[in-house]
Amino acid sequence: MIEKESTKFDRQREEMVKRQIETRGITDQRVLAAMRKVPRHLFVSEALRDQAYGDFPLPIGDQQTISQPYIVAEMTQALQLSENDRVLEIGTGSGYQAAILAEIVYRVYTIERIHSLLIKARRIFDHLRYHNIITRFGDGTVGWLEESPFDAIIVTAGAPRIPDSLIDQLAENGRMVVPVGDQHSQELVKTLKNQDGIHRSNLGGCRFVKLVGEKGWSDR
Repeated sequence: MIEKESTKFDRQREEMVKRQIETRGITDQRVLAAMRKVPRHLFVSEALRDQAYGDFPLPIGDQQTISQPYIVAEMTQALQLSENDRVLEIGTGSGYQAAILAEIVYRVYTIERIHSLLIKARRIFDHLRYHNIITRFGDGTVGWLEESPFDAIIVTAGAPRIPDSLIDQLAENGRMVVPVGDQHSQELVKTLKNQDGIHRSNLGGCRFVKLVGEKGWSDR
């Protein structure tokens, strides 16, 4: 029974990559390989496992969601990752995005302010032996100063603007992807930091749950 279930999910995962991700322009082979490998169904409740590979977000409790697979792939590809990168994730959530990153990069640092979600995610990471994922409970908007600078930063919740603290913690030539806007409408913004300054580009519309921080944000 377990073997049949595993085969079923493997098949669904392959279909997800072919129909939802490759056809929409995701070409980074490392991203595609990670999306094919990570068992997304383990990051949702048992009651929702049959929907885990659908083209939509799913609730994970505490008014949070696991993002649509394509959005996960798009944001990951936009970071232009390499195997030696150190990446900071703001908003662990289900843990799925962190697992995708962990398949590609050297180390992932992920912060979550909802303790129950972080505990669940950490159990899955340990079960799947993602020893290169380091977790922290706290306010992600302030980043992780003692482990900075990071080659890439990904924010998996919508913010009214990009927190200064995160830009400060990007390494030179670092990349960051953040959904920017209000709770109803956001744009996916990519930030590149190099010796010439801060450069931003718009990757298109998206919709994420709200990023909640204790320190607030200031324009930059």
